[in-house]
Amino acid sequence: MSRNAVILVLGGAKSGKTTYALRRAKSLGKNPGYIATAQALDKEMAEAIRRHQRDRGRAFKTYEEPVNLGEAVRKASRKHDAVVVDCLTLWLSNLLTVAKKSEKEIERDVRALLSALRETDSPVILVSNEVGLGIVPRGALSRKYRILLGVANQRVASLADEVELLVAGVPLRLKGTEILLL
Repeated sequence: MSRNAVILVLGGAKSGKTTYALRRAKSLGKNPGYIATAQALDKEMAEAIRRHQRDRGRAFKTYEEPVNLGEAVRKASRKHDAVVVDCLTLWLSNLLTVAKKSEKEIERDVRALLSALRETDSPVILVSNEVGLGIVPRGALSRKYRILLGVANQRVASLADEVELLVAGVPLRLKGTEILLL
């Protein structure tokens, strides 16, 4: 694996994405970093954040960055053997609903993230939900979010050295050197 590999881990809710990403990061070095994009905006999310903190333990130095992800990736990659970004799903939600950014501003933020990923000093493992496998949402905001996240996932996947899809905790390689193209 190259010194600055980009790995995208996709899957549905509770598919094992974060657990897989954390294991991969630990296998890449003794000094892993973790960028958390979640914000405790309600009791349920606060509990989910505490659960994630317990699960990763003290092995990971944690950075909380709900909006300026590109810069956080740049900084963390300089300090760690590998960095986990958990997750693009909540990051994009933060941009759209909390920061109230326009589609053009979100596109700029995605481009800034891609630029940072090209310049990293260590492998970066990004976690994101695959939201395009279900029905079309009824609400306009939900449809807009699904489209924006789908496009962001595609752009990160095109840059990534590896793309894994987690289904029931089992990783399926979608992109990487071990795939045989027929």
